Amino acid sequence: MTAALNVVLVRPKEDGNVGAVARVARNFGASRISIVAPRASLGQEARRRSMGGLPLLKDARVVQTLDEAIADTDFVVGSTDLSTGRSNAYLRRSVSPERLGEMLRPVVGTVSILLGPEDNGLGRDELAACDLLVHIPARREFPTLNLSHAAGLILYAIHRARGEPDPESTPAPEVLELNGREKELLLRRIEALAKKTGYPLHKRKGLVLLYRRILGRAVPTEAEIRMMLGFFRGIDRRFSKSHG
Repeated sequence: MTAALNVVLVRPKEDGNVGAVARVARNFGASRISIVAPRASLGQEARRRSMGGLPLLKDARVVQTLDEAIADTDFVVGSTDLSTGRSNAYLRRSVSPERLGEMLRPVVGTVSILLGPEDNGLGRDELAACDLLVHIPARREFPTLNLSHAAGLILYAIHRARGEPDPESTPAPEVLELNGREKELLLRRIEALAKKTGYPLHKRKGLVLLYRRILGRAVPTEAEIRMMLGFFRGIDRRFSKSHG
């Protein structure tokens, strides 16, 4: 895997936890930490707990909105302590850390791993911005993990899935090149086409979320997304011409 990992901490409230996340992020090869609207300044405790992750902590990007933190991201993964089951409310299809690692192994691009605040996790709007959710199985009576522990388990699973190339093995699977900008263009194209064709207004948001779920699970390549864009563009032109 050659994906660049961006660890995004959303509204963290303990600077020590931020430092601990920087440490495990460095352990497992993350390239950047982004901090969204922190509720504590990064002081001595954060630096003390970061240890060898201090370079990542010093270079951490502090922003005020999630959109800023994931602006250059191709694929967004949100961490949730909820077992998502069959709910269709948002992008509530979660995978295990191990499965996430397998999915990301052939990926080329920038992947953001979102971790919510210590007190209540990621909100509904933040989960809706994700392409996929990752859930760490834990005891039902106490499923919530410490922020740095959750980060460590997820990043460890991704790191382990990378593995080492075996020169005696057959060629690795084809590299999956991601393009987050074109994925969003495709979703906007679908939404615009739904409006143009008279798809019920109250169902449009759910339709777009449905396609986002599908794309999140399938992890389509840049070339595949471009082909889908071309297909929907052709439908749009044909519809416009026939109703012109």
